[in-house]
Order: sequence, then structure tokens, then C-alpha cells
Amino acid sequence: MNIFRSLIGKVWQDPNAAEVVKISSGQLYLVRPGNIRTSRECIYNECMATIRRLPSVEHNFQLVITKVYEDGDQDLLEDEDETDEEKVFLISEELEFHSGETEGEPNFIWRDLYGDVDEFYEFVATGTNAPTRAFFETCMYRAMYERKYKKSADNIADAALEEFVWHPPAVPKSNPRRKVSKKDQVAAEPTSGTPIAVDDGMDQKAEERSQVDEPFMSQMEVLFEQEAELYLWDKEGVVFRHQGIVKAKFTQRKDANFVYFLVIFNNKGPIMCHQIKSDMNQKFSQKMFSLTWNFLGSDNTQDSWLLRFNTEEDFANSMQIFTQCLWQFLHQTPWGRAKPDEQQYVLSAYDEDVVMKDVEDEDEDEDEIANDLDPDEEPSDDSEAEDEDAPKDALSGERNSQLTVGYKGDRSYVVRGNNIGVFNHSNDHSIKYYATISNIATPKGKSFKPKNVMLHDQDTKMILQNPTDPNSLFAMDIERGKVVEEWKVHEDITVDHIAPDNKFAPTTREQTLVGVSHNSLFRIDPRVSGAKLVDSQYKQYAGKNKFSGVTTTASGKLAVASEKGDIRLFDSIGKNAKTALPPIGDPIIGIDVTANGRYIVATTETYLIFIDTLIGEGRYAGQLGFDRSFPATSKPKPKRLHLNPQHVAYMGGRISFTPARFNQVEGQEENAIITSTGQFVIAWDLAKVKKGKDQYEIKKYEDHVVQDNFKFGDDKEIIVALSNNVLAVNKKNLKRPTRHSLSPAQAGIQSHSSIVNSPY
Repeated sequence: MNIFRSLIGKVWQDPNAAEVVKISSGQLYLVRPGNIRTSRECIYNECMATIRRLPSVEHNFQLVITKVYEDGDQDLLEDEDETDEEKVFLISEELEFHSGETEGEPNFIWRDLYGDVDEFYEFVATGTNAPTRAFFETCMYRAMYERKYKKSADNIADAALEEFVWHPPAVPKSNPRRKVSKKDQVAAEPTSGTPIAVDDGMDQKAEERSQVDEPFMSQMEVLFEQEAELYLWDKEGVVFRHQGIVKAKFTQRKDANFVYFLVIFNNKGPIMCHQIKSDMNQKFSQKMFSLTWNFLGSDNTQDSWLLRFNTEEDFANSMQIFTQCLWQFLHQTPWGRAKPDEQQYVLSAYDEDVVMKDVEDEDEDEDEIANDLDPDEEPSDDSEAEDEDAPKDALSGERNSQLTVGYKGDRSYVVRGNNIGVFNHSNDHSIKYYATISNIATPKGKSFKPKNVMLHDQDTKMILQNPTDPNSLFAMDIERGKVVEEWKVHEDITVDHIAPDNKFAPTTREQTLVGVSHNSLFRIDPRVSGAKLVDSQYKQYAGKNKFSGVTTTASGKLAVASEKGDIRLFDSIGKNAKTALPPIGDPIIGIDVTANGRYIVATTETYLIFIDTLIGEGRYAGQLGFDRSFPATSKPKPKRLHLNPQHVAYMGGRISFTPARFNQVEGQEENAIITSTGQFVIAWDLAKVKKGKDQYEIKKYEDHVVQDNFKFGDDKEIIVALSNNVLAVNKKNLKRPTRHSLSPAQAGIQSHSSIVNSPY
């Protein structure tokens, strides 16, 4: 191996050299010795093998096998999510890497750690000479050495690598497959957040032993453990109270796939065990080296907990493990199966200081304060005056279920069972009940409750979806208050979601609209005879995509979201996506885009995803992801918008966002995002979001908020549909969160019911 020392030194000592060594030609096979029919399956007929340095984790490397396309083939594969162009393996001695020959050609063999027992991969390095093969082998062993001993392999003797040279076992192994440690996967870069308040007061409840007993813990495999300080948010004192020095352990159930827990121990034993799920509403702060999260008790109250780690390294490792555990739980698949760029995309979503490109760093307003909770602030008395004649009982029987705000004529429409309430927006910014469209029914007289509605053709029509007839749409004449047409879209294709041809199409006479099924995107034209689906603008996509929403820009470009959590960007219907953004993990339940296509907001149950679609580097820099694909090394950084865990502690109940929307003002840029959860309307200032600030304003109502949206053409007036009421609120009446604005009826009440008992 000495003959390679000078050559290795040139690539190994350069931390900026992402690629250590590459073999540019070969084939990849999956070998299954126990399967006679498919004992050797060709995965890639033409590919290359690379040893790649992990930039985010020192002393870690990957073996990357990349498919090579012939000229012209790449153009056919615009939708990244429908191709499998790369396989990535973390280099460690568990791979049992070794070399050999296949029909006179050198090969490299390693275990498939996530496949069946005795399955392995074989890379046949066609046309590779013996020195190149030996050099590649040496680099693999050096990577194994660095991973195991966490130090550089620059000056080690060749004999130090001998322990990594694989030798066939003398006797059959009882367990030939070794398990990959999940705690050593790709690390996250630390994130930052706002400072926390601390207090040395001890909470006696946190000292008590919980029901996390030894038999339960014996079913756990510890993935990572670290000493930290534990704090509990005191709702009355408005401070995090110190609970002592604890041991935080991230664990996995041995008897269940992808089920993970955060278990906290003090010197008496385990005191809490919280399953790692999205409803923890986790927040990381690099500035404080802390993880904050919520726990929902059986009595529907929320507690906010905080772990403060001793060093940046401890914090980064904890964030890495937490992120991987959550991702694996949501995807039910190992983290290692995600491509490196997908892993980095997910990890970057936890960066608390994502600043969008080309955003001016303007001075903050003097009264801008971090999302703190002022214990002395009194409840606000400037709430909007509710109209005494508001139609609380205008539509009796069922509860309100949907809201759609008109583009013309200052009207809003609220679905309630099989009725639709019509409301006028008055000059004094209040809502007046106008009429009820009763007993919604098909042209044949069959009554139904619309599951989705959309205004159309300058607000003269409303398109309704009938949950019992997913292959059709129904057009209602608003002036007549009657469904006048049934549009059969296709005999075999369902219409799961609809959107206008472009963002402002409802203000025009545009007749066509966009439809989405679970795995296809198409145009609907009600003017054609027979089925209304336009065959020339129809595209079905491979696999179970589970599309869950569609939105359009002012020029008609499209963003499509899915229950898997991924987002596709299209320049037109009928083609493959220009950009496919991987899932963070949670299903997306709603999606919206700014008129110019620059920004996207996607809604999951517990957080929003904000994405800048501008391509920042490469040959297409300055264009949007709707028109060109992002470079593999320059994916956008998604930003999670979520509620502060301390705020959630006052709000109580489970977070369940309604689909978030940008305000719409034709000819002007959007400046706000609005959504709701439970009894709360929540708005983010778009300018602050672009600068990386996750700050919001909020207003509580006495009833459940069904849906809210800005009045069209207005960035101040918000229309709010409650379960039994409809009203308007001026955005200025939304306030920064305080314990009074979040829970005025219960301020000062501290619940300990979920601190240690029934924690899992």
C-alpha cells in the first residue's frame, strides 16, 4: 500500500475534495445466493463508483454508485422522483467490503445491510487495471479506519488497515448480517433560535418516578444518550424552571419497526418517555444548544419541555438522531435509503435562520420582540366588533365546513351540510348574512354535501365536488342558486382536487380548470362534448403518488403536493415535473404559491413548509424551479414555520392547521400567510419569513375556526368561518402571542397532570 501514499495524500488531505476516488465504468448487481431464479440481478448496466466525503460529518465517507446515461436519455427523466439514479452506502466495516474477479474483470463486493440475510452488492469494474483497483480498496479501508477511530488516516501504518480486510469465515456465522448503528448517520448542521428564560426553581413532580418501568425499558435499544439539563415551562411564572441534570436517551422499540422514544432519566431512574412523532412540535436552538417540545396529556393539556445540552457537538448529535428517528417513523424506511441530497434537504428544514435569496436586511421595527410571553401584559381590548346580526343560527342543523372568498362582488360563501350560506362584505368591514342556497342537489335531484367548492367564471358559477361521485364535477349557477350541469370528467379517472387554470382565472371568463387524481394531472374543459378531460393535456405518473393538492401561479404553472410529503413543480400540464422536492416526512394537506411562482407554502398538520423556488447557482441561476431543475448540489432549503412550544402549552389541545394561504392582490406582491388551528387564527408576515424569522400574530375565538382567508385584493381584512358563525377581522387585531391572548380564560393555571404519569 506504500506505493499509493503520496497519491492518497493529495486527495485525502484536501477537505474541499468531496470525491476521493472514482471508477468511471462498471455494472452493479444485487446478488442473492439463496434465490435460484434471480441469484444475480443487474441493477445498473452502466454506472460509476465513487468514494465521497461527507461534508457535514468529519471522518465519514460514502460509497456512491451512480447510474450513467447515454446521450439523450437524461432528457427523458425530468421527474427526479420517478428515477433511481444513485445508491449510497455509508462506509463502515459492517459492509464486509472485499474484492475479487468476475469473468476476468475486477469486482468489489459488500453486504446489503438493509436487505435479506446474505444479500450483497457486486460492482464489476470493467476495464479497470490492478493498480486502480488496489488504490480504490485502500481508500475504502482508510474510510473505515477514520469512521471507527474518529481520527485522520493520513499518517497511519499500512498494518493499521489490516483489521478492515475481510476474510471468509472459517465456520458458518450464526448471524452473518451486522446491524448498522443509526446514531452515526449524516449529521445535521446546528440551527439557531431565540434565547430561553431559565429559573432555578425545582418542580417536585419532575422528581417523582413515573411508570417507565424496567420491563418496558428492556424492550428498548438505546441509539444515543447524552447528559443535559431539563426544564419545564411554568405557565404561571412564564419561565422555564430547572428540573435538574438528566440523561436523555433516544431509543427504539426492539419489537416494533421504526418506533422511537425520547426517554429521560434522573438519578432515581426514568421519569418520562415520549414517543418521537410530529405532534411533539419540536424546535431546535443552536444559540442555546437546546431541544424544546410539547407533550399532549390525556386531559388535552399541553406541557412544554426543554433539554439544554452542554456542547455544540452534543446538541448537533441529538438533533441528528431526533431528525432521523422522526423521518424513519414517518416513512417507515431506513434513513440510509434516502439519497444524500434528500437527507440534506430534510436536515436543512430545521435550520432556524434560513434567509431567502435577494432579501434586503432591513432594520427591525423598534417594537419587534422575539416570541416571548409578557406576564404583566393585560388582555387586549381592541378586538373587532362582531356584528350583532351575524348569522350564528342562519344555517341551522349542521356546522360550517368550508369557506370560499369571492373575487367579485364582495361576497363569501360558507358550506354547511348540503346548504351554502351567502354573506356580503359591508363597507364598515363587517359581515352581513345575505341568503342561503338550500338543498344542494345534482341536476337529477339527488341531494349531496359538497366536499370541495371553487368559484369560477367571474363568480357566476361555483364548481362543486360530490364525494359520492368522484368522476364528475357539478356547476352551480350562483344567481339561480341551483346546480345546472354535471361535468363527467372521465369514466375511470377520479377528480380528487381542482384548481383554476391560473391564480387569477376566476376573475376572467376562462372556462378550463386543472384536475388531479391520486396519480395524474390533467386539464378539464367543460365545453368539449362527452368526457371533459382533455386527452392532450393528461399525464399519469408511475407509482402510488397520492397527490393531495394542486395550486397555480398567475401564468398557469403548477405545484402539486402529495400525502407522502413531496412537492412537484410543473411548467405545464402533460409533462414531467421540472423539479421534485423530497418529503420532509409528514403528509401535505394543502399547498399555495405566490402569483409570480417565487414562494410556496405547504401545510402539514403541525407545521408549514415555506420554500423559495429561485435557483441560486449553476447554468440556470435566476430561474425558478417551475422552469428548470435545481442542481443536485443546490436544492432549496425548506423552512418549517411552526408554533412556539411555550405558546402551544397555553393553547392546549392538538395542533391541526387548516390549509395556509397567501393573501391575493392582483398586480401586487403578497405580504402575508394565514392559517388556523383550533380556536386560533394565525398570520405570518411574509417579509419576516423571508428573512428567516418564524414570528407570527394570533387571535383566539370562542369557537372552532373552520377556515380563514384574506379578502381578495386586501392584505388587511380576514374572513373567518367559525363552526357556527362568520365574521371579519382586521389583521391589526391579531397580536403577538401572550399568555392572555392565547388562553385568557385560563391564564395562570399550571397543570402537572402529564408531567410524569401516563407519558407514553
